[in-house]
Amino acid sequence: MRLPTALGPGARVALIAPAGPLRPDELDESIANARSLGWEPVPGAHVLRRDGYLAGSDAERLLDLNVALRDDRIDGIWCARGGYGTMRLLREIDYDAMRRRPKSLIGYSDATALHAAFGVHSDVVTLHGPTARGVLTDFSRDSFVRACITQRDSCGVAAAARTLHDGRAEGRLVGGNLALLAGLAGTPYAPDYRDAILVVEDVGEPVYRIDRMLRQLELAGSLSELAGIAFGHFTEVRNGDDSHARGLDVVLREIAALAGVPTVAGIPLGHIADQWTIPLGARAELDADRCELRVELG
Repeated sequence: MRLPTALGPGARVALIAPAGPLRPDELDESIANARSLGWEPVPGAHVLRRDGYLAGSDAERLLDLNVALRDDRIDGIWCARGGYGTMRLLREIDYDAMRRRPKSLIGYSDATALHAAFGVHSDVVTLHGPTARGVLTDFSRDSFVRACITQRDSCGVAAAARTLHDGRAEGRLVGGNLALLAGLAGTPYAPDYRDAILVVEDVGEPVYRIDRMLRQLELAGSLSELAGIAFGHFTEVRNGDDSHARGLDVVLREIAALAGVPTVAGIPLGHIADQWTIPLGARAELDADRCELRVELG
C-alpha cells in the first residue's frame, strides 16, 4: 500500500461532494477549513448541485471526483460531507489515475466506500478523517495534521476505550462505517480483511441492526480473517420501546468472542467531535490491554 504525498503548505486540495448535497454555507466552511491548514481549496464544478438526497447526478459527482484524480495539479481530495450516494459511483472511478499518482483522499461516513475501493483497486493509503465542512476541534486537528501534513502516527492511547478481548495484533488498517462495510460485502469493492485490524463505527442505528450488520460480516467470513478489532463510537443508538432490547456492549462482546482476536471498544472514531484521522491501508499495532493503536507511516 503506497502512502500519498504529504499535504504541505500550498497544497491544492479538491473539495467534492460524492454523496449528500452541500449547502453554500457549508462550502464556505469547507474552504475556510482548507485555508486554515495552509492549503489552496479547489471546489468541484458541481459541488453545490442537488438531486434530492444526492449532490447532483451520478455523472456530475463522478466527474468532480475523476477530474480531481486525473489533474496532476491537485494534491489531495477532501470530501465535504457524507450522506449517501458514493457506492453508486464505484464502477466508473478512475482507479488507474489514483494508482499512477496517489493523492490524499480524506473523509468518513459514506466516504468509506471510496476508502475500501481505492484500497483494493489502487493500493493506496487513504485517510479516514473529518469531512471538510466539519468543525475541527483541537483534538481532531492535531490528529488530522499528523496524518495529512507531517505523516506521523495520528492515533495513540484511547483513554476512554475498554478492552473486550486482550492481546496484541499487527496488521493493515481497514474499515470505516459499518453500514457501508456491510453494503460492500460480497462486491469487488469490499476491503481485504486478511490479517487486518478493523476499525468501525456507525450512527443512528438500532442495536439490532448493528448486530445484524456485524453478523453479516461474520457470516461472510470477514471477521475470521482479522488480526484485531477497534470499535469506535456508535452514536445515536436507538433501541425503541422494546423492554427486552439487548445492549450494544453485549453485541460487541459477542463479536469479539466470535472473532477471537484482540479487541477494544470506544476509540475516537465515528460521528463525534473529537476523532482520530486514521490512515486506512497503513500498518498498525493494536495493544488491546492498553487500548492503544499505533500507526506506522513513512
